[in-house]
Amino acid sequence: MTDYKRMIAIARSLVCDVPHLVTRLANLSALVWDSLDDINWAGFYIADDDGSLYLGPFQGKVACTYIAPGCGVCGSAASEERTLVVPDVHEFSGHIACDSASRSEIVVPIFSGGRVAAVLDVDSPLPDRFSETDRVGLERLIEAVADELFFPEY
Repeated sequence: MTDYKRMIAIARSLVCDVPHLVTRLANLSALVWDSLDDINWAGFYIADDDGSLYLGPFQGKVACTYIAPGCGVCGSAASEERTLVVPDVHEFSGHIACDSASRSEIVVPIFSGGRVAAVLDVDSPLPDRFSETDRVGLERLIEAVADELFFPEY
């Protein structure tokens, strides 16, 4: 079982007083990658002003570089401004298959300045990999560091 309290403490230390967004997100993606079992991708998509998502730091195979607003699990989570847990991505209408081995996915929006500034995306090759505990844990992780991720000028 993932120790989310420990992950949150480590995450806070990784982003505190770090001046660059890419550096903060890179270390957080590595933390998620190292902390969760049975995953094949962990990383971030950063939102543009129009809601488009662009690939940010990640761990895993090559990924989609652009996701249109409302498309796929990431675009849907960003547009709906809520976490999406998808037990089987093959049953998600409009799923974008960057890695054909992915079977389940969780996407957590990250808010800054009253809007979605990015999303955390985690994929697994196992169906139904992500539990309610994972949803709550990853949401708390993001909430704990969100103010440090995107500075007010973002």
